Amino acid sequence: MESSELQRISKWLIDGAWSSVEPAAMIADFCERMVAAGLPLWRFGIFIRTLHPEIFGRNFIWRQGEEVEIGSVDFDILDAPEFARSPLRIVFQQGLEVRGRVNDPDSKRFPFIEEMRAEGATDYVAVPVPFLDGSIHATSWVTQDPGGFSDDDIAAIRSIIAPLARVSEIISLRRTAEMLLDTYVGNRAGARILGGQIRRGHTDTMQAVIWLSDLRGFTALSDRLPAETVVEILNQYFDCQVTAIRGHGGEVLKFMGDGLLAVFPIDEYVGDAAHVCAQVLEAARESRASVEALAFPVGEVVERFRFGVALHVGNILYGNIGGGNRLDFTCIGPAVNLAARLEKITGRLGRTVVASEGFANVCRHDWRELGEFPIAGFSKAQRVYGLAEETPVVMA
Repeated sequence: MESSELQRISKWLIDGAWSSVEPAAMIADFCERMVAAGLPLWRFGIFIRTLHPEIFGRNFIWRQGEEVEIGSVDFDILDAPEFARSPLRIVFQQGLEVRGRVNDPDSKRFPFIEEMRAEGATDYVAVPVPFLDGSIHATSWVTQDPGGFSDDDIAAIRSIIAPLARVSEIISLRRTAEMLLDTYVGNRAGARILGGQIRRGHTDTMQAVIWLSDLRGFTALSDRLPAETVVEILNQYFDCQVTAIRGHGGEVLKFMGDGLLAVFPIDEYVGDAAHVCAQVLEAARESRASVEALAFPVGEVVERFRFGVALHVGNILYGNIGGGNRLDFTCIGPAVNLAARLEKITGRLGRTVVASEGFANVCRHDWRELGEFPIAGFSKAQRVYGLAEETPVVMA
């Protein structure tokens, strides 16, 4: 390889790979520059571990003449037989470089290298990519050159790892921040926080459907079951709602014990109020079916569950609220207060889904008027509606 070209690539990485905005484009640009500099590279992979409750890591795979493939693996990969026999396991767990010439009998212990040989590969090397926090990530380099990688090629690969690690770590940290914010505050709120909306009092007014729900009989359930069992029940119960909420355009803002607060923004990007309300109602129906189907065995007893959800549409104040340096990105306003009060009415009426008059007027459906109810903090009684398809069930 030409040392001057290698230095230019190194400087390009240190400068932040500024010519490529997206990670996949950066990987493609990097690999093409390495090939142009003389490295006989046919396939390149970079594998970055992530800080995520469900995803173990992400991978980017480049092949000559093809688009970069982006994938992810969950934590089950750690127990998978293919990972146990992968060169990357050695890199991740021991931080060691692994070389696999396809004509070397010792390489047969790695099924992946055998797969590469079937595609015409002649040489493979996996190199650790250490981040500043001490974590080990990995790259893999494959050639189809008849002579494999030369000593100079291997030296070039080793020399480029440090600058590649720095820019990869920066990209990874940014993505980790995005994923953690998505996980803990929701994707819309996370985007605003990363965009700089971090000061207390930074709020926007937004029209949205408010979803407030809780689990029936949760206090009694918590009293008679071990705390670990209650947590497991709550996780499965919330799964019944979160999938439906996110699938229909909503964002979960907060879990409060057995309660859940979500919003469905109404703007030009997602449709008008009638469309959004229809999506919310469909999410409520899906959640109802999922909770009804949820069965949790505890000893010889199978626990079954019911929940209530109140739906209301109105303007909310959405942003940073809190005290001192402890802030919460949430929503407040009379519309949220009304939804909270209506949610309490679901239990009294034995209903799963209740809607405010405002929601029922926007979401044309077969509603049944349930009456007017005085609402604490509101000067007027509020008219409440339920689904005609539902049969009230009052729990003892």
